[in-house]
Amino acid sequence: MSTAIKTKQNIGELEKEVKMLRSFVIGLAGKDPEGNYQPEFIKKIFKDLKEKPVYRFTNPSSFLTQLKRKK
Repeated sequence: MSTAIKTKQNIGELEKEVKMLRSFVIGLAGKDPEGNYQPEFIKKIFKDLKEKPVYRFTNPSSFLTQLKRKK
């Protein structure tokens, strides 16, 4: 078997392992003492964590106004 074929097979196996590990980590992150979070919620939270905050709140009402707009 050539080196190129072996390398492609190894890459395929590694991709499968990474997918399984990613699923495992998300499963761990999605657990809390009260139960499990929905996978969609976890994905949204991880996505939002990557974003920089762009709003500055000066009082509770401005915070609530912005929160209502975000939906």
